[in-house]
Amino acid sequence: MSFLHITNVSKGYGPVNDRAEVLSDINLSIEEGEFVAIVGYSGAGKTTLMSLLAGLIRPDTGSVKLAGQEMGGPGPDRGLVFQNYSLLPWLTVFENVKLAVDQVLPDKAEAERVAHTERFVAMVNLTPARDKRPSELSGGMRQRVSVARTLAMNPKVLLLDEPLSALDALTRAILQDEIARIWHESRTTVVLVTNDPDEAILLADRVIPLTRGPNATLAPGIPITLPRFRDRRFINENAEFKRLRNQVVESLLAAGAKPKTTITRDLVLPDIEPEDISTPRLSFGRRGPVRRGEKRSETVEVTP
Repeated sequence: MSFLHITNVSKGYGPVNDRAEVLSDINLSIEEGEFVAIVGYSGAGKTTLMSLLAGLIRPDTGSVKLAGQEMGGPGPDRGLVFQNYSLLPWLTVFENVKLAVDQVLPDKAEAERVAHTERFVAMVNLTPARDKRPSELSGGMRQRVSVARTLAMNPKVLLLDEPLSALDALTRAILQDEIARIWHESRTTVVLVTNDPDEAILLADRVIPLTRGPNATLAPGIPITLPRFRDRRFINENAEFKRLRNQVVESLLAAGAKPKTTITRDLVLPDIEPEDISTPRLSFGRRGPVRRGEKRSETVEVTP
């Protein structure tokens, strides 16, 4: 049995008689220690899916199981890294991380909790900034605090909800490498949602496209066979990377395509077409504008 298992899950919002269905018929199996990236359009329902995995919301239908047990709500076995850092501004780097440690390891001695906190602050290379508050940190440093705080809880599953989307390209690249390194060291099961196919291929063992909403669902997964570590300096020249990128993009485009239908209509030409002066005037007739009685048939494709 898979470690994290989602079966026939759907989720919508609004009153029962006018419910907006966000996710429909979601099925997903993730093995322990696997790094899975879910790629989808903005507004497709990626955050809703992460909230279901974190236990923050309940599915309307179906089940979400971790290690064979039904999820009944949020818990320290699932750590969620948000897009917006979610740090307490009056606490330092060390204190923000230790706050989580104190909650999940209350039976440990104070010295052990301090050492545990220091270890994860060092893991994200923030020891020199341990006593700084969030207002004194860059965006990338704040997100590293958020990652350290979540990892310090020793979760069985690390959930990354587009954690790098608000960062500049250079900082994003640095943190992508940090996430890859941390995963390699900890081998924690990771689920990342992103709208960047390159990021997904760079980090994941498997990439799963999410179709465009409403009623979004998961398309077939794409195994990433590139060896680790994946160096972005050379990966863009790699033929296999190009093939995988094309496969992910084509899958997203196919998933996002809306159905079309063909209709044929008789169009009546208006009385505003000018007289054709290139035709010689004949003594037995006259040239003139096209009249409303003339028609032609047109066939067009439309999206319902």
